[in-house]
Amino acid sequence: MNEENETLRWPTNLDHPAIVQRLVQVRAMADAAGLADLAARLGGVETLPSPELGAKVIGALTWIQEKPEYGAITTQLAMVAMNLKNLK
Repeated sequence: MNEENETLRWPTNLDHPAIVQRLVQVRAMADAAGLADLAARLGGVETLPSPELGAKVIGALTWIQEKPEYGAITTQLAMVAMNLKNLK
C-alpha cells in the first residue's frame, strides 16, 4: 500500500492514552533508526500533562521534517499532531 492512500485511513479520534501509545511507538522507531535526539525529545511522554505533550509533538515534528529520509516517523508524528485537539 502506498503512503498516499495511507492518509485516508488516519484515525482522527485518538484519545490521550492512544496518543501516548503512538508516541511511545515513535520513540522506539527513532531509537531503532539511531535518532537519539528525537527519542530524547519524546522521553517521558507517558506522564506529561496535555499542553506539554502537545508541545513535544510539535517540536519533534518540526525537527524531523528537515529529514525526509525518515518519512515513516514523520507520518506517525503528523498523525498524532492531527489528534492533538483530542487531548484532555
